[in-house]
Amino acid sequence: MHIVEFASGTLRFLEEVPASAPTHGFVWIYVERESLDHEIARLQQAAQRLGGSAILDLHVKDLGNRAHPSHYDYTSVYDLVVFRRLATEPETRAEEPHPEAPAEGPLAAFTRVRTRAVGFVVFDRLLITVHPAGCFAANAFIERFLADAVQSEGLSAAARSRLPTGTSDLMLRMLNLMVDSYLDLRKELSAGLGEWQQQLLAPRSRGADWRALMSARAALHTLEDLCDGQNDAMQEWLDTQREQPAPWMAQAERDTLLARARDVIEHIQRVVHHVRRMEQGAETAVQLHFSALGHRTNEIMRALTALTAVFLPLNFITGFFGMNFEFLPLIHSAKAMWIMLGVMVGVGVLVLMVFWRKRYLARTGR
Repeated sequence: MHIVEFASGTLRFLEEVPASAPTHGFVWIYVERESLDHEIARLQQAAQRLGGSAILDLHVKDLGNRAHPSHYDYTSVYDLVVFRRLATEPETRAEEPHPEAPAEGPLAAFTRVRTRAVGFVVFDRLLITVHPAGCFAANAFIERFLADAVQSEGLSAAARSRLPTGTSDLMLRMLNLMVDSYLDLRKELSAGLGEWQQQLLAPRSRGADWRALMSARAALHTLEDLCDGQNDAMQEWLDTQREQPAPWMAQAERDTLLARARDVIEHIQRVVHHVRRMEQGAETAVQLHFSALGHRTNEIMRALTALTAVFLPLNFITGFFGMNFEFLPLIHSAKAMWIMLGVMVGVGVLVLMVFWRKRYLARTGR
C-alpha cells in the first residue's frame, strides 16, 4: 500500500494516511488487488476521513474482481471506474505455471492478448486505485515521482511543475498510459496479419493454419468488445463531468480535464477502428485465398478438358478401325498403319493449333 500526498506543487510519500486532505491538493492511495482484503479496513477509514464517505460493499467487490469488465458507476460522493489494461508477459507467464509450447507463426501475437482489471475510486480530494501486483501503470508514476524525490525529514518530497492537479487528472493520466499500450499493440498485430496474408496469397501456397486464424479472429473480437466497453465507461464518465461539474474546480482546470478525457476516448476509438480494419482485412484475405484456389482449379480443369478433347478423335479412329468386320478401308493394306498414324498425328496437331489460337491453353495468370 502506497500513500502519496500532492499539495501546492509538491508531493510526499507517506507511511500512514494523513488526518485530513490537503486544502490545495489530494491524496493518492495505491493498493495491490492481492492485498485488498487485508487493507480494506484502512481503505474504508481513509475514504471516510479524506473523502467523506466509505466505499460501498458492492463497489469493494467490483474492485476485487479480477475478471470485471470496463465499467463506470457513481454515488453522490465518489466515482468508480474499472478499466481493463493489457497484461504484461511476466503476468501472463505467472498465471500459467505449466504453459504449453508458445505459439509460432505470424498470428502468434494474437494469442498473447490478455487483460487485467484496474479499479479507480475518485473522490474530490482522494484517489484510491486497485491494481494487479506489479502493475506497470502505477509503478510508472511511482518511479517517475521517486526519480526526482528529495529526502526531507524522513519523507520523500519533490517539487514538480507538471504534477497532476487533481484526482481525476491522475486517473486520466494512468488511463492514457494503459490505452497507449493498446496503440503499441496495433503495430505487432498488423505486422503479423500482413505476414499471414502474404503467406496465404503466395502463388505456391497450399493453404493456411486455419486453427491459428480462428484464434486470431476470436482475439480480435475480444479486443473489439473490450475497447467498446472502455469507450462506453469513459464516455459515461465524461458525460457526468459535463452535467455535474465540481463546484470547487476552476474553469481552466475543468477544460483541461475534459480535454484529457476526450483524448483518452479518441485513443480508444482509434484502437477500435484499427481492430475492425484488421478483421475486414482478414476476411478479405480469406476470400481472396479461396478465389485464387478456385482460379487454380479452373486452370487445371481447363488443361484436362483440352487434353481430353485432343485424344477424343484419336480414340474414335482407333475404335473405328478396331471393329471386328472383315471388310474395312485399308484393313488389308501394308501401308494402312503408317497412313492412320499420320492421320492421328495430324488430327492431334490440328486440334492443338485450334485450341492455341482460341487461347484455351494459354495461362491467364499465376
